[in-house]
Amino acid sequence: MPRRLESLTLSDAKLMLAAGEAKAQALGLPYNIAIVDAGGSLIAFVRQDQALIGCIDLAISKATTARLFDKPTSLIGELAAPGHPLFGIGLSNGGKVVTFGGGLTVVSEGAVIGAVGASAGTVEEDVAVAQAAVEALSARSPG
Repeated sequence: MPRRLESLTLSDAKLMLAAGEAKAQALGLPYNIAIVDAGGSLIAFVRQDQALIGCIDLAISKATTARLFDKPTSLIGELAAPGHPLFGIGLSNGGKVVTFGGGLTVVSEGAVIGAVGASAGTVEEDVAVAQAAVEALSARSPG
């Protein structure tokens, strides 16, 4: 019987980082990629050689934001636009809430078990790197 994941493990995070790094390499950009567990705490992080220093905290904050609110950071950004219900949310949680794409939740059996954040390129590239990490976990064989 397959195990039910309660939270991402270090093994899961390593698999996700490898997939994210491969996508970053395909894009030709060095990336910062962060994986957090179900509680929003950092499990693993990679800063590829020459990745932007300013994107270290962004990658971690994107992953944490996605987990704190159980939504992709791009959706939080839409909801946080002026005149929308979450306007000003970026000031919460010590100002560490990221309101643009690159942070995605990881869901197993309907439960959020962690999140990934990627930062170094355009928002679209950041989302693609994070998505590659999520897809690698969902594509692994059960057991």
